Amino acid sequence: MDGTRVRICDIAQELGVSTATVSNVIHGKTGKVSPETVRQVQALLEKRQYIPSMAGVLLARNTSKIIGVVICDHEKYEGRPLEDPFLAAALNALSREIQQAGYFLMVRTAADTEEIVRLASMWNMDGLVILGFCEQDYRTLRSAMRIPFVVYDGDGAEPDRYYNLVIDDFGGGYQAGQHLKRLGHRNALCLSDNLEHVDLERIRGFEAGFGPAEHWQIPLAAEERSGFYEENLEKLRQFTAVFAVSDFYAAELMQLLQARGVEIPRELSVMGFDDGPICRWCRPALTTIRQDAALRARLAVEKLRQLRSEQASGGTVRIPVQLVVRESTGAVNR
Repeated sequence: MDGTRVRICDIAQELGVSTATVSNVIHGKTGKVSPETVRQVQALLEKRQYIPSMAGVLLARNTSKIIGVVICDHEKYEGRPLEDPFLAAALNALSREIQQAGYFLMVRTAADTEEIVRLASMWNMDGLVILGFCEQDYRTLRSAMRIPFVVYDGDGAEPDRYYNLVIDDFGGGYQAGQHLKRLGHRNALCLSDNLEHVDLERIRGFEAGFGPAEHWQIPLAAEERSGFYEENLEKLRQFTAVFAVSDFYAAELMQLLQARGVEIPRELSVMGFDDGPICRWCRPALTTIRQDAALRARLAVEKLRQLRSEQASGGTVRIPVQLVVRESTGAVNR
């Protein structure tokens, strides 16, 4: 392609498909085109800056049949947000529900709300599911675009014209605290990388169910966390139980302690939060608080449809959680 204007035949030639296939994707006639081909054509249209023409076609239609999932590229993910176990589980559930509802899924990471507005408008999306941003970002999005959206684990005031799908973080923490208390533990440690919003609610719930507990704010970077644990290994051994606000942090700590000869749960009980696949990969398997990713995904699609049809004006939906007892917690032995 030696000119500045990208043609349909250029796209078709680069992908090895017919010009009719590219044209059908552009005009939304995808009934006889595989989802993977649709994805490849749309991706190349964007890459080759065919977006203005694509946007014009989508804007002319009542629906693009695209739901976008946008994840905040937070520093704690160290450039790999889609590898995070919680986000991976959420994406897996959303992919299934969105496809079953007859929509196409577009996944992006973004650093700010301007990227979200540009992306959503460019593709005339039917809706957005947004993870990891803050209340001010959601307010900005609401005033900057008319596309309906739902958020996971938003914070702050009651949502206006969008839905906030949250889980019962306090209740989950409470169940964790009660579980360890029933096992006879009296000296517990809570681990989180911050003391705000979701993490704070989980820790408050834990203390409501367990009683006073020590809290350590651990570093965001994996290498720094490893050094932090090494420096505080003897202090760690003084506790009989640890409640981490995520399965990942719990599993990471278990692995480090086991490498130092600490027996779990005989010497130290460990539990996490979320019930992702990592819980079953651990040895011993990790006790945790289960949140239902499939239920939240179904609610996300349902609420987007309600917002799009103006049958609802937004609000907060709280999803219950459940204690899952496995082998990483046990009765006090000291």
